[in-house]
Amino acid sequence: MSNDTIKNGGFNRRDMMRVLAAGGLLGTVGGTLLGASTAAQAAEKPKQGGKIRVAYDTGSAADSLDPAKGSSGADYIRFFMFYSGLTQFDETLAPRMNLADSVSSSDAKVWTVKLRKGVTFHDGKSLTPADVVFSLMRHKDPQTASKVKTLADQFEEIKASGPNEVQITLTTPNADLPAILATPQLVIVKDGTTNFMTGVGTGPYKVKSFQPGVSTVGARNGNYFKPGRPYLDEIELVSISDDSARLNALLSGDVQLINSVDPRSTKRITSNPAFTLHETKSGLYTDLVMRRDDRMTGNPDFVLGMKYLFNREQIRSAVFAGYAVIGNDQPIPPGHRYFNASLPQRAFDPDKAKFHLQKAGAVGVTLPPIYATPAANGSVDMAQLIQQSAAKIGVNLTVQRVPGDGYWSNHWMKHPLGFGSVNPRPSADVLFTQFFKSDAPWNESGWKSARFDQLLLAARAETDETKRKQMYDEMQAIVCNEGGIGIPAFISLLDGCDRRLKGLGSIPTGALMGFSFSDHVWWDA
Repeated sequence: MSNDTIKNGGFNRRDMMRVLAAGGLLGTVGGTLLGASTAAQAAEKPKQGGKIRVAYDTGSAADSLDPAKGSSGADYIRFFMFYSGLTQFDETLAPRMNLADSVSSSDAKVWTVKLRKGVTFHDGKSLTPADVVFSLMRHKDPQTASKVKTLADQFEEIKASGPNEVQITLTTPNADLPAILATPQLVIVKDGTTNFMTGVGTGPYKVKSFQPGVSTVGARNGNYFKPGRPYLDEIELVSISDDSARLNALLSGDVQLINSVDPRSTKRITSNPAFTLHETKSGLYTDLVMRRDDRMTGNPDFVLGMKYLFNREQIRSAVFAGYAVIGNDQPIPPGHRYFNASLPQRAFDPDKAKFHLQKAGAVGVTLPPIYATPAANGSVDMAQLIQQSAAKIGVNLTVQRVPGDGYWSNHWMKHPLGFGSVNPRPSADVLFTQFFKSDAPWNESGWKSARFDQLLLAARAETDETKRKQMYDEMQAIVCNEGGIGIPAFISLLDGCDRRLKGLGSIPTGALMGFSFSDHVWWDA
């Protein structure tokens, strides 16, 4: 796997584009089911049986089994435990077939999805095209209040086109559709479902119990459509937001797998032969969000001044212990094939920061506090570093530290100054659509750019790779120079696990194998 593929959060579409550009048919995308995830998995025969407990760093009363409502990594884990998507990502972030046998198109606008035969839901009902039509189209309905409505708005029409076939017509061509269909929220549920508390899907586990913010228990689905899987009898997912408490739970044997290991605590895992640290290079970033709806934080000079206060090298080395690469306030990471390398790297510059902050009227006045939380990796330390740098130029910033529990529902995007944490997205289009499009529900700063929106739609339909790259370059320049967020670094995903847990690989869309570990791991006691 190339370094650039690992980091990029994109997937290789070059061959598809070449065929499209030549005016030929766009062949079936993807291949077989995701195979062995690691060399170790390929070498060892997975064992059946066993139970594990997994601790994730987010959880709240807003936890959900409704795919439309999910917005946290823990929600995505549940979705992949209990439901299945039409496609899923492999370790190179290529979309592979899952519930779909094939996804094909001749023009990237009208797509044919052939469904895998013999798939049943947990209650015994067979998978039909109606389930797919319902599952995807409900995200378009404003009444659903789906977190991925901006993605679903691309669906012009979805209909059954045969007994085991669905036709998806998009509003404009988008060669990214196979990747979009692997989005956690777009997993397939039963036609007409209104109550999701029982989580009836086609996934590897069935819901045994679900207590939002506390615990989720899944029991093995004996009728799963992948022969021999899943391997474990039971998985319990618990929420432990405190980094040290989560690590202690692993080291004491209370849990066998954790996400979001604090980079400064990695030696406690690597020095203990009973445990192992798993690093995945990724497009994950923790960003400083400056809301446009506040007079001060919405001032372009204030935004620019704050960006100059990031000591990016110090953040990379001290906050993330080197498990990160320096960012430049553009959401596409270095190494991604669409990364705009021509943008000058924004340096730590207190003088420029003071110039812009003075211009914004931010010197010597009371400013909104920066909300930081353990739930956004490194945000507490970053906030304190910014506070110290600001004090030296006469800017009085305060840090409001709030607990990880409930942060995303109670604080994220609700204060003039605060931190977000954006998990890697499978493609540039998905990332831009969910977080930067003017009407995106997760447009963190409430920033709007008509030019950006125009480029987004044009790039989506552009089948010439060179032209598409130019559009993405301009979009990154717009976000870097005008956007209301600051991105100082891209952070490696660090998971810790008991060495007896086998099969854990890397899928760079998120922690714990892009949230899909439940499909792959086994217990070797």
